[in-house]
Amino acid sequence: MHLLPIFDVTENIVAALKQSPQVLLHAPTGAGKSTALPLYLLEKGGFDGKIILLEPRRIAAKSIAYRLANQLNEPVGATIGYRMRAESKVSKQTRLEVVTEGVLARMLQQDPELTGISLVILDEFHERSLQADLALALLLDVQAGLRDDLRILIMSATLDNQKLTAVLPDAPIISSQGRSYPVERNYYPINPHQPFEQEVATMALRLLAQETGSMLIFLPGSAEIVRTAEILKEKVANDVLIFPLYGALSLAQQQQAIEPTKKGSRKIVLATNIAETSLTIEGIRLVVDSGIEKRAQFDFKTGVTSLLRQRISQSSQVQRAGRAGRLEAGICWHLMSQEQAQRAATHQIPEILSSDLSSLWISVLQWGCRDINQLTWLDTPSISPLNAAKNVLQHLGAINSLGGLTPRGLRMAQWGIEPRLAAILDFAREQSDDHYVTAARLCAVLEEPPRGREINLEWIAQQNNSFWVQREKQLSQNRTGTFRPELLASLLAVGFFDRVAKNRDNKGRFRLANGQGAIMDETQVMSNAPWILAPLLLQNSHYADVRILLALPIDIDEISTTFPEFVKNNTTIEWDEKRGVLIAWQQRQLGRLTISQSQLEKPDKQQMQQALLNWLRDNGLNALALSEETEQWFIRLALAQQWCPEASLPSLNETVLLETLEQWLLPELGNICSLKALQQFDINKLIKEQLTWHENQLLQSLFPTHYLAPTQTKVAIKYDLELPPVIAIRIQEVYGEKQSPIVANGKLPVVMELLSPAHRPIQKTQDLATFWAGSYKEVQKEMKGRYPKHLWPDSPESTAPIRRVKKFS
Repeated sequence: MHLLPIFDVTENIVAALKQSPQVLLHAPTGAGKSTALPLYLLEKGGFDGKIILLEPRRIAAKSIAYRLANQLNEPVGATIGYRMRAESKVSKQTRLEVVTEGVLARMLQQDPELTGISLVILDEFHERSLQADLALALLLDVQAGLRDDLRILIMSATLDNQKLTAVLPDAPIISSQGRSYPVERNYYPINPHQPFEQEVATMALRLLAQETGSMLIFLPGSAEIVRTAEILKEKVANDVLIFPLYGALSLAQQQQAIEPTKKGSRKIVLATNIAETSLTIEGIRLVVDSGIEKRAQFDFKTGVTSLLRQRISQSSQVQRAGRAGRLEAGICWHLMSQEQAQRAATHQIPEILSSDLSSLWISVLQWGCRDINQLTWLDTPSISPLNAAKNVLQHLGAINSLGGLTPRGLRMAQWGIEPRLAAILDFAREQSDDHYVTAARLCAVLEEPPRGREINLEWIAQQNNSFWVQREKQLSQNRTGTFRPELLASLLAVGFFDRVAKNRDNKGRFRLANGQGAIMDETQVMSNAPWILAPLLLQNSHYADVRILLALPIDIDEISTTFPEFVKNNTTIEWDEKRGVLIAWQQRQLGRLTISQSQLEKPDKQQMQQALLNWLRDNGLNALALSEETEQWFIRLALAQQWCPEASLPSLNETVLLETLEQWLLPELGNICSLKALQQFDINKLIKEQLTWHENQLLQSLFPTHYLAPTQTKVAIKYDLELPPVIAIRIQEVYGEKQSPIVANGKLPVVMELLSPAHRPIQKTQDLATFWAGSYKEVQKEMKGRYPKHLWPDSPESTAPIRRVKKFS
């Protein structure tokens, strides 16, 4: 063990930790940073208190704890222990705890001083999980205000030193060599027009036939793993064992993939990026890297997470190749071209920039901060996702109108689980033991949902899954209640009010309370249920509607009676094409879903105007005939946000204006009570007046509506959100002009579409000076032949422009 490269720098690490509150350790694959360094620090680091080792994944935490304990010839739970969700092995003798991320966050919230703890090690920090970023922010706050003696060791195989050193400029950086054998890396792009799993399996079989040893195949997700495994099982020999390895499997199933095979056998492990770091899978010397991963991307507007297939980063390529060289010289086939590999991003996008932030924000509030900037972040969360998180927490009853934690919010934060589930448990706690036990089982299922075709949550929750049973006992705190399926609907509604869905066609198509479309397979029994509640959804990039992964049929009248605060009375209006009249309806709505409605015989002015606003929201501002000038005004304002943020112009677009109709349009309606009168209303002038005179002038100076040619001709500038602005003008009118016009304070050149005397395009350029000096010669030659009686000077940049084209003879 002492031959590991990490021992070359252990004394440096100890010396650095004695001098500095934070230390950065860069240690490649095989250095021993996870399996040797913690024991060295425990024995010779001179720390009086405990050492906490943070591991991002449960399987890695458990595996490392057993490996460390084995080196001491002790059982886990003695000197070395571990603590994770639903399982822990620690004792009074434990001096080094391997914990998962959620556990560390709870330890900090329960005891901000981390009493009795001397050192916290953040392992595999390059993965940049949401909880790891939160843990670092809280630990730095503890060091700054409570524990200047607490030490933090941040270690990884591929540290993003630029960001870490920007936040921790005084932290020493220590580098260790890795102990990995040579890995031959080859690049073989696969055919994108053939089935992905078939192509991966073909390449894997080819490498397996050429080389000895076991193989690790990296695939994007569990579905691809299952399909590839089915192909391989039909074609490999009997002595080749196949194991899946992904997060949704039980720890016991994951352990099977890691353990060595019996002598004389080879194995193929098909894994997601769970196997990139921390884990040593015995016997692997061959790696097939599909080059693709699935990354969760949260859409804060819909509240739904998408799993995006994307190219892995360069750091992930290095990690994956390194798996082949842990125990002997190995081979890695990257199923991409070398050019594709080199074009990939250096590091993956941190979760804090792509995740639901509701759990992060409730933790920040529990910590005592009201402003995200009160803590130190490697990447500060964006405002829009934070606001979306605050809205969810307010609906859950966790925060009040002032943004502070409510009594329920304080209790929810102490659960240390996802806020929606914490709200369910808190509600159930106030009802009965049966509610509490049923809620505990429900939360256990939603924390570790099954993978498969069955989506009926009531049936799934009654299955005998060992993890769910264990987690239920932990969450219910062993209260003696009975699981009652009939309580599931009301419990789900507490945490997933926005996932109530109404059937659209009895063929598996639903509409969620937030307006998002959702689908399930038409063969599902509940595909024709009038109402369902769908707590688990997945956005597929190929479809506008989200896919329903778990659902429960519900009685909407029971839900609306139990939770009247979810239901709003609303007046809406619709146009009756046959009768040619407006009809006003009084509706009971849950979000954007109509539960029931009745026609209003004589709506008053206020009701009718509110109904008109609702009609406008459904149909958009274009229903009032927005002018081209107004459309361009929106685009110019958006470009000002992008190119000139220092101007601090308001962010106004159609979405914002539709959301705030009551503030800016309703007061201007006067006696308008009919759709015809509303459609004749001049909306364009009013929209422009949403900016002050000074702001409109500033917008005009940054992004003028017109270009004034040397001939004093005003030519409209056409703006676009994706393309450069364009003007179309006859070439003779810009003779003498030496440069193309530039907007946005000189940052954005305008494309000049130069026209012939017959107003036909002859050239586009963003650099008029270069055009005059270069390709103009070809244009001149062609135009002289086509328009011989017009002026085509040899030096257009010094020729006087012509407004009314004079024939030249």
